[in-house]
Amino acid sequence: MGHPAVRVKICGVRRAEDAQMAAELGADAIGVLVGQKHPSGDFISAKQAAAVLQVLPESVCGVLVSHLEDADALLELVDQVQPKALQIHSPMALGGVSTIRRARPDLLLHKAVHVGSADALAAITSYGALVDGFVADSFNPATGQVGGTGLTHDWRLTAELARSTPRPLWLAGGLTPQNVAEAIAQVQPYGVDVNSGVKGNDEFKNLQRLQAFIRSARSGTSS
Repeated sequence: MGHPAVRVKICGVRRAEDAQMAAELGADAIGVLVGQKHPSGDFISAKQAAAVLQVLPESVCGVLVSHLEDADALLELVDQVQPKALQIHSPMALGGVSTIRRARPDLLLHKAVHVGSADALAAITSYGALVDGFVADSFNPATGQVGGTGLTHDWRLTAELARSTPRPLWLAGGLTPQNVAEAIAQVQPYGVDVNSGVKGNDEFKNLQRLQAFIRSARSGTSS
């Protein structure tokens, strides 16, 4: 059985042409990474990120993904990048998230949680009233990466998280055209979020991999 309602987010986009390509192929959201605290080769400047999101059609959601924990610094980035959504990829305190919510009530807020960490369920419970959704991602203790790891996590745990929150839960972490259909079947997420799984050898987004990923996510069958 297919899962046509599953949304697809392409994250770590660094070029306007890649954003356009993903949007034309049917992506629902495009993520740009700005404000780095952990290892990643996908971070770009606020100016570059704004240029990437500017090319998106109205129907595609531009998402600012950031490691910054300071609410005021993050709000400054939001003003510079002009996204429709903000993904807080840090252990920002509830007070900080609340500050952002009050300052930008129009902004969709997503909070990353790291599956396998003891506090994933606690985070979903405590942040649930403040955010519009969650991103369940992997953590790589060997490199310190908190996203874009290329690693999958225990999808049974993620499925429990998805069931335990009324908020939309996006599944991230090690997804590829080959495993995304199985991941969707197991977790039943609101959406799937991919970065390294659709990169080419040049480290930019690859047309064939994007096509295969979106097709697999939409049809519920592996490519």
